[in-house]
Amino acid sequence: MNTVRTAVLDHYGVERAQIDSASVTFLGVEPIEILRIPGDGAVHYATLGGSRHPMGDPADLLADPVRGPRAELVLTLLLSAGPQAGVARSLGVLVATPLVEGVVLQADALLDLGEPLWHNAKFTAVLLGESEVPEVELPDPAEPVRYLSVTPVTATEAAWVRVRGAQALREAWTEAGIDVRDPARGAVNL
Repeated sequence: MNTVRTAVLDHYGVERAQIDSASVTFLGVEPIEILRIPGDGAVHYATLGGSRHPMGDPADLLADPVRGPRAELVLTLLLSAGPQAGVARSLGVLVATPLVEGVVLQADALLDLGEPLWHNAKFTAVLLGESEVPEVELPDPAEPVRYLSVTPVTATEAAWVRVRGAQALREAWTEAGIDVRDPARGAVNL
């Protein structure tokens, strides 16, 4: 996990002393750490611990302990919005879904928590996408760790993804000039 921590901190150009972190623990799952990394006008919440084990097909009788995709998550929110109470727990739940539910985290995946992502949030689901954080190489034969971006979505936007796909929603955000990093944003008019 130190390799992954170093890579994400290097990407954002911060040192370990400049960040806050929280630990989230679920029964039967090793602790997951959520880093709160300050940025230029934004804050990045990055997970550590989801990539300890490769994700695999839950139908497989034996999980490969080394081979398979590995993922962590990063959520970026505008700093002006202030702290979002409960976001660390929600990210912990999301990154633990491969271990708990057998879900493979990948770009364009829509994950619904069924509850607000943080206190008083209007978002209960997220859309995963490609992240700017580069892949973190691990010793062979392990696959690299990929950071996936987390974009909060409203119920209307989640329905749009189910009907038209993730790319159509991203195009609608761009066309409407919506900054998805703004936790106070409204839903795109679809």
